[in-house]
Amino acid sequence: MINLTDSALEAVRDAIVSAVEPMGGLRILVEAGGCAGYQYKMGLVSDAEPDDTVVERNGVKVFVDMKSHELLAGTTIDFVVALEGSGFTFENPNAASSCSCGKSFG
Repeated sequence: MINLTDSALEAVRDAIVSAVEPMGGLRILVEAGGCAGYQYKMGLVSDAEPDDTVVERNGVKVFVDMKSHELLAGTTIDFVVALEGSGFTFENPNAASSCSCGKSFG
């Protein structure tokens, strides 16, 4: 299961409300690439794909494809506001290593 902190839920909810077109939720996926082997990708989408796992918490839907779901199982996603910049962070127990930017893992 993928967990979103209250801060992440609020950030996603705000993005959905601010979107020009109606959005159904947040798609999170893992692709080959980045400096550590895999990279996280996120974006708002209108609907789930047929093979997606749908995680819903407090009215926010997160869509994850089957391949990515295995790599993200147990991950906690947070939204952090810091002097260096704001953004989502991933605490992934499946990652043996990660890069300094936090957007890539191996």
